[in-house]
Amino acid sequence: MTEIKKLSNFVWEIPKEKDMTVPARLYVDEKMKNFLLEEEKSDWSTLGQLKNLSTLPGIEKYAIALPDCHPGYGAPIGSVVANNLENGVITFGTVGFDINCGVYMISTPLNFKQYEKKKFELANELYKVIPAGLGEGGKIRLTKSDVEEYLVKGAELAVKEGHGLKADLEFLEENGRIKGANIEAVSEKAKERGKRELGTLGSGNHYFEVQLVDQVMDEKTAKAFGLWKGQVVVMLHCGSRGLGHQIGTEYIQYLNQASQKYNIPIKHKELVCAPIQSQEGQQYLSAINCGINYAFANRIVLANLGRQAFSKIYGIEEKEIKTVYNVAHNTAKIEKHEIDGKHQKVLVQRKGSTRAFAAGSKDLPKKYQKFGHPVLVGGTMGTYSYVLVGTEKGMQETFGSTVHGAGRMLSRAKAMGQFKGETIVEELTKKGIIVKGHSVKGIAEEAPNAYKRVEDVIRIVEGSGINKAVVRTKPLIVVKG
Repeated sequence: MTEIKKLSNFVWEIPKEKDMTVPARLYVDEKMKNFLLEEEKSDWSTLGQLKNLSTLPGIEKYAIALPDCHPGYGAPIGSVVANNLENGVITFGTVGFDINCGVYMISTPLNFKQYEKKKFELANELYKVIPAGLGEGGKIRLTKSDVEEYLVKGAELAVKEGHGLKADLEFLEENGRIKGANIEAVSEKAKERGKRELGTLGSGNHYFEVQLVDQVMDEKTAKAFGLWKGQVVVMLHCGSRGLGHQIGTEYIQYLNQASQKYNIPIKHKELVCAPIQSQEGQQYLSAINCGINYAFANRIVLANLGRQAFSKIYGIEEKEIKTVYNVAHNTAKIEKHEIDGKHQKVLVQRKGSTRAFAAGSKDLPKKYQKFGHPVLVGGTMGTYSYVLVGTEKGMQETFGSTVHGAGRMLSRAKAMGQFKGETIVEELTKKGIIVKGHSVKGIAEEAPNAYKRVEDVIRIVEGSGINKAVVRTKPLIVVKG
């Protein structure tokens, strides 16, 4: 059994052992710690993956697992590492297949009473206009050259093409376009998959959700974010679709060869990697950046489809429906952080983890400079979601990173064995939640009880001091693949 030392009520550490190059740090409570130790008896465990991750060269300080952590491909979902640019590596396991899976929030001027009058019309319209489901294509058809332009320009190009408002771009992480995207790093097959999936939701844990702000914890910050109690908002969750998955599929093999070439010992086949400064490392980073940009474009198109649906049903001007923020998960980004009293650039690899920058960062929109940017944390289709904000302590301890959701407790296969999609829809309907699912199987996989209690996750990040809660939302309409 793994040795875990308690540092505080919500922070634990696995000391360096055997081949670990750094300790591992866990942001969990006693109950979650015990759950992780019990899970370790299985072949697929969070702690085992975290220790494997901690053996890679060039990790600064420690490898981090956040309270939404659970087993993933190679590295835990809900993990963070910051790698030294000189001797560190970039690995598939810390990004995975769904490059820049992320969450986008828009706010409306509607209150609950106004929403109620036409909620069924809205639900039907959203189900009609939001393309969702495995392999489902949207109305946008791109040529190869179009796809290549999106890989470089991201959401900026989507706005230019009429799929969003110019004002949205300021409130997207990286303004919706990350630098360093080289289209030559992406295969023809990946580009082909990107031709018909721009502006589509996909399946799995991806969703388009109309929500109600039911609690405000920080009035000043909420006001800066344009949020108020009783307000109707939208939170959508999706990524780079088949294009990103294809990039991941191909680079596993590419990085496997690089691991052998540079004699990097690998504890798991999905932790294959390359030195950051190597030709292979730079090529993979560039491919990731292409996937990041495609996902930024994908989400702004979906958000705009939602904006148009609200405008049509409620007669609201589109400019009244505003972007709150857009955050990315599953990324590898060069950022400057303070380490041992010195500011240095590192490659921060966030696997199922969200950037959570605190007040004062130059990367924040002007409107959010005094507060930090919104951190969008999705719950489940039957539970709360949250908007948080980063803290200076989080900048110091977790490289400005935090949770991205509630975190699974059951695998999709186990969830399907325990829950029925039809029953879940019936139960949620009784709670006043309208579920529009394109797949009964998909609803069963995403059963609320397959996830940790999001309230526990939020309690831990607040209790540890790495985040502050701003508002809580509850679901009204859920569109799923």
